[in-house]
Amino acid sequence: MKRILLTGGGTAGHVTPNLALLPRLRELGYEISYMGSHNGIERKLIEDLRIPYYGISSGKLRRYFDPKNFTDPFKVIKGYGEACRIIKKLSPDVLFSKGGFVSVPVVLAASRYHVPAIIHESDMTPGLANKLCIPSARKVCCNFPETMQYLPSDKAVLTGSPIRQELLQGNRLNALRFTGLSANKPVILVMGGSMGAAAVNEAVRRILPKLLKEFQVVHLCGAGKLDTSLGHLGGYVQYEYIQNELKDLFALADIVISRAGANAICELLALKKPSLLIPLSAAASRGDQILNARSFEKQGFSMVLEEEQITGETLLQAVHSLFENRSSFISAMDHSRQTDSIESIIGLIESAVSHS
Repeated sequence: MKRILLTGGGTAGHVTPNLALLPRLRELGYEISYMGSHNGIERKLIEDLRIPYYGISSGKLRRYFDPKNFTDPFKVIKGYGEACRIIKKLSPDVLFSKGGFVSVPVVLAASRYHVPAIIHESDMTPGLANKLCIPSARKVCCNFPETMQYLPSDKAVLTGSPIRQELLQGNRLNALRFTGLSANKPVILVMGGSMGAAAVNEAVRRILPKLLKEFQVVHLCGAGKLDTSLGHLGGYVQYEYIQNELKDLFALADIVISRAGANAICELLALKKPSLLIPLSAAASRGDQILNARSFEKQGFSMVLEEEQITGETLLQAVHSLFENRSSFISAMDHSRQTDSIESIIGLIESAVSHS
């Protein structure tokens, strides 16, 4: 049986793409193990799926001063030793890494034991963890054409990000029953994101009376961000968070207003949903969402409206333009090389196993 070791952690974005690969890996008969930090978010997500999980010490490598900079390198060294022992025991045929600082000792340990490593970079420019891993990797997958210039030409592969296949299996009628909305009026799905949702929520709610003349709105506004004063508005439904029904809401949506996190917009691309992206401002982030959004705009997948540009008029104008031209955005997404990411990455994994 072929054996694969997965790694990645620290945030859900460093875990969920790994989860998206699981059904296909199982179909191909892989024995799957996972290596992550002792107490990271990845541990519960993986153990809930009954996949063997191996925890190692993990320290963050920072580019800024922090007292932990004096102790975390020793955690990384300890994690490397632990990873070496586990990899020697498991003897995997291939390693797939989604990044995060826990992945650094794992990728380096795999290199020591000549296990081919395939790593994935979500953002436009490689983060520090992946920069440290690239020299030891067989291939480096990425989401954006612009990222290719930052990677070794013999290793870089434009794959997009693997997304959960259940998102592609939504049912519009189920969503209509769930929301109580009409089948005769177009639907906007608004996704503020768990972080920094306030600006998107407020901008959309300011123009609701005008929006609802032509559209219905499904608003995923984040925990604690419901506005009960809007409950009387017909054609408007709001939820803090949706899990099981999300696939159906995607199927119902004609257009989407969203933040521009890499995994979120790759889901929109795979689902071929025309989107208006409102990236987190540079003041509130390192600016990666702005780069992500501009790349999708350049490729014809999305429109972009930055927070500083939002007024009632600009937002309403952008929504109308997106809806009226939605077929051109769908056509551009149809021709994207990034929409079959799971098969692209699985092909790299299979090739690495056959040549290992």
